[in-house]
Amino acid sequence: MTRKEQYEQLTTQIVGLIKDETNLIGILANVSAALHEAFPERFFWVGFYLQAHGNMLRLGPFQGSVACYTIPYGKGVCGKAWEEGHTLIVPDVETFPGHIACSSLSRSEIVVPMYDDTHTFRGVLDIDSTRLNDFDEDDKEGLGHIIDLLMEETQDLFL
Repeated sequence: MTRKEQYEQLTTQIVGLIKDETNLIGILANVSAALHEAFPERFFWVGFYLQAHGNMLRLGPFQGSVACYTIPYGKGVCGKAWEEGHTLIVPDVETFPGHIACSSLSRSEIVVPMYDDTHTFRGVLDIDSTRLNDFDEDDKEGLGHIIDLLMEETQDLFL
């Protein structure tokens, strides 16, 4: 099965998980679990960092090893994706200026920013792999589509 096909199958599952649900933390927990389980050989860490008051991201629901609690605006891959306002794919985290190493096992990373329909920033989806250069345009497209669906269904749940 191709990555595109895996994402199509996963999207159907995620739509079923989030439809008509009102527990934001539960939704984010289940989406991170579904992503982690869909790509167990690729996704070492999957989780959400949510915007807190001010210029900080705070750790949200995730699957994987322990993680950093906060990430400042513009710092690390998550903070940089927030600052730049678009998905970042980092083939080798060791070469990313200012990378925040929450785990030494992380080798590559993709971060997808989350915006509601008023283009208000809400957080990021962060995924790490133990492999170098493990993310591509199929991941960017598939994860972007999942985040679009997630935000469409949950934007009223963000405070």
